[in-house]
Amino acid sequence: MSENSELPAAMGKVSRRELALHGLTRLDQFDGASEKELLAIHGVGPKAISILREHLEPIGLRLAP
Repeated sequence: MSENSELPAAMGKVSRRELALHGLTRLDQFDGASEKELLAIHGVGPKAISILREHLEPIGLRLAP
C-alpha cells in the first residue's frame, strides 16, 4: 500500500490494499461512493464500510447507500 494513503489503518491491510489498487487512497474520493460498489471489491466488507463512514462523517463526507 502507498505511504500516501489516508485510509484508516483500522480497516486492515487487505481492504486498504484493494481499495488502493482501485485508485482509492484519499478519504475525499469516497464522498458519494456507492456502498454496494465498494462491497464488490475483494477484501472490502461491512467492517471496512463502517470504519470508512466513521472517518468520513466528521469531515462532512458520506457514502451513498
